Amino acid sequence: MIDSKIFLGKEVMVKIDRELGSKHPKHGFIYPINYGYIPNTVSGNEEELDAYVIGVFEPISEFTGECIAIIHRTDDNDDKLVVAPEGVNYTDDQINALTEFQEKWFTSEIIRK
Repeated sequence: MIDSKIFLGKEVMVKIDRELGSKHPKHGFIYPINYGYIPNTVSGNEEELDAYVIGVFEPISEFTGECIAIIHRTDDNDDKLVVAPEGVNYTDDQINALTEFQEKWFTSEIIRK
């Protein structure tokens, strides 16, 4: 299992498997942002480490950007990276608003560098 904190402030490549505007296959909600994973990693849920891509306003298939934060779920073992275009930053409140569509079911904290 990889420690998600090693990605803070680093450039990462996200493979998008749920692009902006797509529908969740199980729960039916629509993704308001691009969502994917970091290839060749293993997170706390024993799947690849997930990532929210913010600051990109069109559906994409992959994205390379900076990990500006981690959403650490305190009631689940599945951290999420928050990745944005290089040099673009968002406040914790903005990150919470952008990821609320999925994070509203969990208790979490935002971790920064």
